[in-house]
Amino acid sequence: MKNKFVGGFTLVELMITVAIIAIIAAIAYPSYQEQVRETRRSNAQADLLELSSYMERYYTERFTYAGATTATLPFDESPKQGNPKFYDLDLQNVGANAYTLRAIPKGGQAGDRCGTMTLNEVGQRTPANDCW
Repeated sequence: MKNKFVGGFTLVELMITVAIIAIIAAIAYPSYQEQVRETRRSNAQADLLELSSYMERYYTERFTYAGATTATLPFDESPKQGNPKFYDLDLQNVGANAYTLRAIPKGGQAGDRCGTMTLNEVGQRTPANDCW
């Protein structure tokens, strides 16, 4: 009787392949998640800078920041378009010559290592570490 070669994979070869893929996924997924968080954070920072420009225009028209509230801002969530929203944006400590804009993480961004980010009228940003 003549032996015929039967092509294919053995169960052991298949299980080794699955194990390798699982190891690669276990390493790659957390890196991917961190990149997603950084992208959301960058978007919120860009929105804070846009709101800061809005506040400067507000000051130019009225010669004061007083009277500005979160309700007067053109938007109060980040990202501006689309869902879900990952940051609430608000205006704090408004005076004649001062204000503080805040980006407060929420939803999928709530556990972000940077926490609440702020930007004031002179461009000071917190937290001042590698978050900005």
